[in-house]
Amino acid sequence: MFKNIRKNKIESGVIIGIFILVVTLIIYYVCNALRLGTFSIVIALIFSIGSAWASYYYSDKIVLASCKARPATKEEDQKLVNILDSLMVTADLPRKPDLYVVEDPQPNAFATGRNPEHAVVCVTTGLLEKLDYYELEGVLAHEVSHIKNYDILVSAVVSILVGFIVMLADIVSRVIFWGGARDSDSDNKGNAILMLIGLVLLILSPIFGTLMQLALSRKREFLADATAVELTRNPDGLISALQKLDSDPNELQTANSATANMYIVSPFKKDGDKGKKKKSSIWSTHPSTEARIEALRNIQ
Repeated sequence: MFKNIRKNKIESGVIIGIFILVVTLIIYYVCNALRLGTFSIVIALIFSIGSAWASYYYSDKIVLASCKARPATKEEDQKLVNILDSLMVTADLPRKPDLYVVEDPQPNAFATGRNPEHAVVCVTTGLLEKLDYYELEGVLAHEVSHIKNYDILVSAVVSILVGFIVMLADIVSRVIFWGGARDSDSDNKGNAILMLIGLVLLILSPIFGTLMQLALSRKREFLADATAVELTRNPDGLISALQKLDSDPNELQTANSATANMYIVSPFKKDGDKGKKKKSSIWSTHPSTEARIEALRNIQ
């Protein structure tokens, strides 16, 4: 487990570094295309470092605001509070995560934050209404495991940064289309190469960023499931919960493609999947429920 935690921390640093480089080159390309002169690289660096800093420190607030979550209270969510309190005994976290609730009929949950000292667990009202005590315990243990394993840092940062890059690429493409590009005859070879790299990244970075986001998400779900069983000693609760979540027909209204990987199961439902055995693909945000349940049964 400590090896995975260390690996997650390193991956987070690498992802942020790559993001700064990619955004710097994209903004540099834009500044040159808009004829902003020699300050282009300075503007690009300030913009990329500032956006990376904001994503690291405010990713949890951005995600909670996007799904319209409210803080959980003992008066309204007593069962939820009690289960999390009991999990803290075995979870060995330095601080109890803040609890939030989203008003939505789909049963789902996610964890976010930059580290165990600044962590959040968020569940939907559908989860509270449709799951029994042990099923809810299994889901909360899964989310606490993401916190314990430092998955939340990777998933939150990647979600915000990928979403930002996709938005930036869309804005930039519109600006370049309407504003036109700078005449490259007056550029030196160094600028021309950097601009070419920036243009390539502008086109391909949303695709590569999304694929990286999805691959990281699928890999971490299995580890969080296994760690949840260590916390509860009850794989049947999580297995039953996954079956209910997978079969629920509702779609989470506040979810979006940038944050879908953070949930315990995909918040989106496809009509073509009904009644079929689902398999994960390169574009899947999660491994298939069948594969996760099989892995959990092998633990028993």
